[in-house]
Amino acid sequence: MRTVTGTRAEYRPFGRETWRDPYPLYRRLRDEDPVHRSPGGYWVLTRFQHVFDAARDTATFSSAHGLTFDDESANLGVQTMVFMDPPEHTRYRRLVSRGFTPRNVERLEPALRARVREHVDAMRDAGSGDFVASLARPVPSWVVAHYLGVPESDRFRFDRWTQAIVQGHDDAGSAADAVADLSEYFAALVEAKRVEPGDDVVSDLIRADEAGHGIGPAGILGMAFVMIAGGNDTTTGLLAGAAELLTSCPDERARLLDDPSLVPNAVDELLRLTSPVQGLCRVALSDATVDGATIPAGDRVLLCYGAANRDPREFGADAEELDVGRTFDRFLTFSVGSHFCLGAAATRLQGRVVLEELLRALPNFTVDADAGVFADGGFTRRYESLPFDAASP
Repeated sequence: MRTVTGTRAEYRPFGRETWRDPYPLYRRLRDEDPVHRSPGGYWVLTRFQHVFDAARDTATFSSAHGLTFDDESANLGVQTMVFMDPPEHTRYRRLVSRGFTPRNVERLEPALRARVREHVDAMRDAGSGDFVASLARPVPSWVVAHYLGVPESDRFRFDRWTQAIVQGHDDAGSAADAVADLSEYFAALVEAKRVEPGDDVVSDLIRADEAGHGIGPAGILGMAFVMIAGGNDTTTGLLAGAAELLTSCPDERARLLDDPSLVPNAVDELLRLTSPVQGLCRVALSDATVDGATIPAGDRVLLCYGAANRDPREFGADAEELDVGRTFDRFLTFSVGSHFCLGAAATRLQGRVVLEELLRALPNFTVDADAGVFADGGFTRRYESLPFDAASP
């Protein structure tokens, strides 16, 4: 937990050495200082209702100046809808939303299941290894590449780009290099898709350009950036975090083995508890009052999804415990409102298929959370490596 000054809890950005257990600090902030002014000069909201309301209020809390503690939208030079507010954000989103409806996402299941089964069976044969490298990283990378229409031979590039971009606020040079590589690659891919279009997001955006209502090459690059940075590491965080929770909660795993129909419900519960994106920033466009505190215009506000998703005011006294049968009407893992995650259905599909295949082939698998290593970066909580044993009792 972050230290205190006197008796006051203080939020400071998390990272590789401190992601293991952010929850005691979240608990204290929710209870003692829910509209927290951090030593870094930004505000931190940790209660569910406060975060929910702010995420929906894009007129007051803007995404247009970046989502971290700095204006990375300017630093990276990428034209992407996550750095936009409505109505511009709405126009960009509408162009690609067709491919991410639950019905269209379900069409991916047979190919996805075959890929997941291949990885899980290899894990069973190996007996032990790294859960992230064996399953939690390659599966979402394959899905993102599929949606972008990237040829199989080029898909190895995605891990490197993702790592550099997601951690870009810690190493702007590395992120800028990754964006430059990404830009060069997708410029060539766009030209190839103009000649031979496919059933993918890049081809859809090219068709919109040709019809006169597209977003141009810069917009296509921005969409690729969103999907690589937002669809890879976040799902890795879910899958590895789910493995950790199912290892530490054997009774809940047993419920799934006894009743596999609980798996879709369990995926949402695991999404709630893992909250791979633990928080993102907005900028107040005007003075805002939250729970009696005034946030001045121009200040940055961290919407702490990871804390809000464990708020007992919303989810009950056992909010921090895994219950694969828990039902709830709303949660914040995918945010809410106009910035609700475009890939939510694809993430749920991956979670369900991976869970089903793990329980089929490796019902007694375990992971060693104590030996796991977290990735660096202050916003996405995910394992960079996580040892697994395929057949532990």
